[in-house]
Amino acid sequence: MNSERRVNCAIPPYILEDLLESDDPEVRKAALNTLLTTARLRGARTVLAAFPGAATPGNGRRTVFDCRNGTDFAFAVLARSEDGPPSSDGAANRAFDALGKTREFFQRVFARNSIDGQGMRLDGYVHYDEKYNNAFWDGREMCFGDGDGIIFSDLTGSISVIAHELAHGVTEHTAGLVYRDQSGALNESISDVFGTLVEQWTLNQTADQADWLIGREVFTPMVQMDALRSLKAPGHAWERDPQPDHMSNYVHTSSDHGGVHSNSGIPNKAFYLTAAAIGGPAWEAPGMIWYESLKASNSETRFQEFADTTYQKAGDLYEVGGLQQQAVLGAWQQVGITVTGVPAGIAKEQGRLVDESSDAGQQDSVAAVARRVQALAGQVQELGNDVAMLKGRVTSAR
Repeated sequence: MNSERRVNCAIPPYILEDLLESDDPEVRKAALNTLLTTARLRGARTVLAAFPGAATPGNGRRTVFDCRNGTDFAFAVLARSEDGPPSSDGAANRAFDALGKTREFFQRVFARNSIDGQGMRLDGYVHYDEKYNNAFWDGREMCFGDGDGIIFSDLTGSISVIAHELAHGVTEHTAGLVYRDQSGALNESISDVFGTLVEQWTLNQTADQADWLIGREVFTPMVQMDALRSLKAPGHAWERDPQPDHMSNYVHTSSDHGGVHSNSGIPNKAFYLTAAAIGGPAWEAPGMIWYESLKASNSETRFQEFADTTYQKAGDLYEVGGLQQQAVLGAWQQVGITVTGVPAGIAKEQGRLVDESSDAGQQDSVAAVARRVQALAGQVQELGNDVAMLKGRVTSAR
């Protein structure tokens, strides 16, 4: 496990940097303040990570504090506790509920006891700083800004963002993926995957019912942006969305730790395609495959190694050569990654089938096709019964 704790922020730096060119001085000021505050936090939290007791056991108990627009957690006041009544502060209640839903998801779906697997406390801090356009997880607590009210709204309003941030803690306590280049992009992707799964599980949505967006609620109604990211259509969440959905468009850059928020679109698309091909609730087979693969990974795992692991886990957990494993194989092929040891021709053909079966194409899903085949089989059985009955009548008549 990687011992370095970092500040993982919900809003990608390229969005905030883009806002520095806004015509609105208030938007520029809020974006600059957010970038500067986040930079200071990264240095402070790296130092704090060296001290023991950062992750204290508490059976996943939730506590939410109000920073009262300050930046020093020591001066925050209690807003809501696990045993206390709801707060009069809507932000505190939203944060409290989302922390609980995320905790419950990992417990019920993956039998994981809080973020670290050992009952880690879940502390949240709302109303952080003045017009702070971000939310972050720093290895010990979850912190929420109120947004500037022009571009960004209150960051407690998006469960996919909150679950995304908490999932960084799960990654930290499992594979510990280093936050740079492909391992960093995979780190971001894992958080997006669990972020959308928590939301889908909360809403009881199947893969075809979900919109697969991360953070659709973080923007004010004045902003023409669908969301921060889309797992279904990387690069199309907003007009200048830089995410690629295929290795041929991999972003080579020295900024944002090697493009971790951009290149996460590639494994994001692979997960979406896997879930769409399997059908049903995405947190079941697809989620379990990704979760077990995360636990089997290490700090330097890259896209290729992770693809190979998901293929292996799909066979181990379900059936070698079965629907789940073939869906994983085809999904990675569709984003330009051929699973090691699988002939290119087979992988390419499976990728074509997954593309046709996903709702990114214009065909039914594999699961829907399977249901149709099953229905046809039932009709054939009924027809067989009718024929047998007619034969019986003919025999009796003789």
